[in-house]
Amino acid sequence: GAPRTQRRRLPVKEALKAVEELEMEKLLDSEEVQRRAVEACEQDGIVVIDEIDKVVVPADGLRAGTGASDEGVQQDLLPLIEGTTVQTKQGGDIRTDHILFIASGAFHQAKPADMIAELQGRLPIRVELQPLTQDDFYRILTEPATNLIRQNQELLATEGVTLEVTDDAVHAIAESAFRANSHTQNIGARRLHSVVERVMEEISFEAPELSGQVVTVNTELVWKKVSDILEAQDLRRHLI
Repeated sequence: GAPRTQRRRLPVKEALKAVEELEMEKLLDSEEVQRRAVEACEQDGIVVIDEIDKVVVPADGLRAGTGASDEGVQQDLLPLIEGTTVQTKQGGDIRTDHILFIASGAFHQAKPADMIAELQGRLPIRVELQPLTQDDFYRILTEPATNLIRQNQELLATEGVTLEVTDDAVHAIAESAFRANSHTQNIGARRLHSVVERVMEEISFEAPELSGQVVTVNTELVWKKVSDILEAQDLRRHLI
């Protein structure tokens, strides 16, 4: 039968919004919405398969014992990339023939050439990304509206602390992240999190006692906080 209606008492402001949503639902053709969604997915869809190198066996066999299962995963990916029909809960059947598949991975141990030949043939275009430079780190710290510096400023503002970070200090943070990535494992922009966290650690801990004050982060403070990390990383290069 028809769905049961439910009576609710609402303020006029909330009632207007509820009525508006109900009327909009009446104007929508759910079947047409679903049809267009499936069409957009099939014709313009993009699927990113991240860390595909984790299922690739190096030619030198460094990850012995996982070859069979790794190749099995690659074989399972083949029909999906080649073109098949995937059943979804809401949208029904979706064909993957024209969906763009992008596979990415660090490939520290294995190489793209170590993938099974069929999968290599279905992923014909290869692009090698270059490591982030010091200028790249600086841009990441300054250009996004919600960059790490801004996040820490807003976080400390909840404690009544005004955080000011000089431009030289931002350059120092960028240089620290670049040097750390160069001397140890290159983890990309994630390195900024550990560097900024080290610089802000003591300030964040003492924030309740600093309420109403202006705290300035300058170049001297940055190098003081991260020097031990960089020194330790420099020493690791000489360990056997």
